[in-house]
Amino acid sequence: MRSMAHGNSLRHIITFTIPLLIGNIFQQLYSFMDALFVGRFISVNALAAVGATGSLTFLVIGFAQGTSSGLSIPTAQAFGARDMERVKRSFVASIWISIGLSVVLTALAVLGTMPLLRLMQTPAAIINDSAAFVRIIFAGFAAAMAFNMLSNQIRALGDSRTPLFFLVIACIVNIALDFLFILQMHMGVAGAGLATVTAQVFSSICCVIYIYRRIPALQVHRKDMKIDPKEIKLQLKLGLPMGFQMSIIAIGSVIIQVMLNTLGTNAVAAYTAAGRIDQLATMPASSFGVTMATYCAQNLGARQFGRIRKGIKQTLLLNCGISAALGALIIVFGRPLVNIFIGPNDPAVTNLAQTYFHFNSSMYWFLAILFTTRYALQGLGQTLVPTIAGVFELIMRIFAGLVLVPMFGFAGASMANPLAWIGSVAVLIMSYLRTMRQLKQREAKALAEGTPQ
Repeated sequence: MRSMAHGNSLRHIITFTIPLLIGNIFQQLYSFMDALFVGRFISVNALAAVGATGSLTFLVIGFAQGTSSGLSIPTAQAFGARDMERVKRSFVASIWISIGLSVVLTALAVLGTMPLLRLMQTPAAIINDSAAFVRIIFAGFAAAMAFNMLSNQIRALGDSRTPLFFLVIACIVNIALDFLFILQMHMGVAGAGLATVTAQVFSSICCVIYIYRRIPALQVHRKDMKIDPKEIKLQLKLGLPMGFQMSIIAIGSVIIQVMLNTLGTNAVAAYTAAGRIDQLATMPASSFGVTMATYCAQNLGARQFGRIRKGIKQTLLLNCGISAALGALIIVFGRPLVNIFIGPNDPAVTNLAQTYFHFNSSMYWFLAILFTTRYALQGLGQTLVPTIAGVFELIMRIFAGLVLVPMFGFAGASMANPLAWIGSVAVLIMSYLRTMRQLKQREAKALAEGTPQ
């Protein structure tokens, strides 16, 4: 366990982010390796089948990721205040909420798979494979929820290295199972889904074992598992808005996917391959953002208002610089990267993917602003403005899907993400500036009163 409320702010932020970044990259490697095996060893149509489920999967799994991030904020605040009893109560509430959400969402998602794919106008040539893949992912939703919740609780106590270790092992397991299920057992796209879920179960078990061996503050027993309505209400107040925010963003992605499906299999395959690379390239931006949530929450609990302001500003500059450099590299090397997935024999798909990179990668620095400010505000306990920002993202993606795709085809779909980022930042930046002023006032008041800040 490590507190980020003391010492050099930037050093804490960087050392916390590096394991988180590597861990997020390995987490993305789940979908990256699935797409790689499916695209190279089955067919481009199979790759399109997996890609056609991406936005639908994000709708459900993204909710789990967002909610579990929100559930960890009260834990981080309690840890920053050195209140270990409250840390344990927060963790118990997170467990109960995660169980409830897993039961409800698994049932709804599995039953609704085929109707949703039809509603999204998934091409007939790939709809059966899409359904086979995504049903397995949804059936394993509890594993995804468990790992995200447990790893975020561990990070809330300042440990970003241990979840990284478990992710690396799980990724190796996933790759090995891809070999087994796809190449040896010929299970097709269903094998890719099963490999992913099995790896998530493994990583969740690792988190549980580690907690019970190394983290006394999170060790709970039967007597600790009583339901505390007040604590659950607090958790839901922060967790659900972050989960819904991710789902709002995902709804926009579903709309884009629907319009992509009308453009044909090549467009879906190109968007899938480019999107996988895009996800990896934007990991630094999102990792710094997640760090901001923990950093701000711990320092708010410790009443270190000046450190919060300083850390956010330093992170903004660093995050934007790294993201801009990565965007330039992706634009230059986009074609060979896409060919990793589909090989060199589909130039039409490669050309479409390069169009995607020109629009998206040139705006990575703007995405860095979005992640840094949004997670900072959430770490400070603010939920309304980030949710409104998510609604603006949805509006911009709807505009791109319903207006720009019919007008410009694949290029219109490629404009969706940058437009969504701009819409979100337009909302967040006003709240960010207001919050910085409020923190400065609280810092001055604490100094005037001679109290720790």
